[in-house]
Amino acid sequence: MTEYIIETTDLRKTYPGNIMAVKGIHLQIKQGEIFGFLGPNGAGKTTTIKMLSTSITPTSGFATVMGYDIVKDSMQVRRNIGVVPQDLTTDEDLKAVENLRMVARFYDLPKGPSNRKIDELLALVDLADVGDHYVRTFSGGMRKRLELIMGLVNEPKVLFLDEPTLGLDVQTRAKMWDYIKRIRSELGVTIILTTHYLEEADELSDRICIIDHGNIITIGTSAELKASLKGDTIIVETKNEESLKQISGFTESVEEPTVNGREIRLTVKNADSDLPLLMDFMIKNGITPMKMSVQKPSLDQVFLKLTGNEIREESGETAFKQAINMRRLRK
Repeated sequence: MTEYIIETTDLRKTYPGNIMAVKGIHLQIKQGEIFGFLGPNGAGKTTTIKMLSTSITPTSGFATVMGYDIVKDSMQVRRNIGVVPQDLTTDEDLKAVENLRMVARFYDLPKGPSNRKIDELLALVDLADVGDHYVRTFSGGMRKRLELIMGLVNEPKVLFLDEPTLGLDVQTRAKMWDYIKRIRSELGVTIILTTHYLEEADELSDRICIIDHGNIITIGTSAELKASLKGDTIIVETKNEESLKQISGFTESVEEPTVNGREIRLTVKNADSDLPLLMDFMIKNGITPMKMSVQKPSLDQVFLKLTGNEIREESGETAFKQAINMRRLRK
């Protein structure tokens, strides 16, 4: 079996009116990795996920999940995947275990083994002591944890997570990251993640795919994407423009500086080694900085450079409003 659990070749989707949402993408997602999808609104990532999870049919191209064709073998694909939508889907008037057992019935899973699996999943996300509590009594973070394991009842090999921490506070979001990592490490599940939190993609993803205008712009690890910016930025604020002119030529290794008012931004290969050199230069030339700071490359900067957009929260239809119906498909 190939090391890739998901593969696509020239995958395309065109909507009525000749609207090309996805323009021929090629993907290879490794078994056991967390793969992050990033893109501004209308970039095509939502449509891509819908096709991979068999919620919609591609216009052309080819894709497999677990070796199964997403069109010809859609039922086999559905049996091997879990989908956790952005919208809350659990029934507030049912207990946590009742919600999970309902999913088990959708898949016609044997009662005994599925009940044992449900107990394991509740323990996995630290909800074992509230399994018999009604969901309406849960906090937002508890509800999200329950949603997370709803997609794991059928023991999928691939889990699609759509904005799993949307609306949570920073502390609760960090805890959710730990649970997602635990799912990958303890269950060996391949996770496909969409998020508009760049720090979330940075923290969780083994590799990140940036999509824009229906095309894949780049794929790589967070470190690889940041390295593409080619250096750190040293920011210096001085009292006068004459000082800025002197600073701009302190070393030939600095790329073209950017001046804004009394502030200059210098792109250097490594601020750790270049900053002391700059400080020595300023001391020798009698330049007293009003403020100095260093910016290391960030995923935010990569995203802005490649797409020309700041990433924004998705609005309207989510990627998984239709995909949730897959849970109701029986074997």
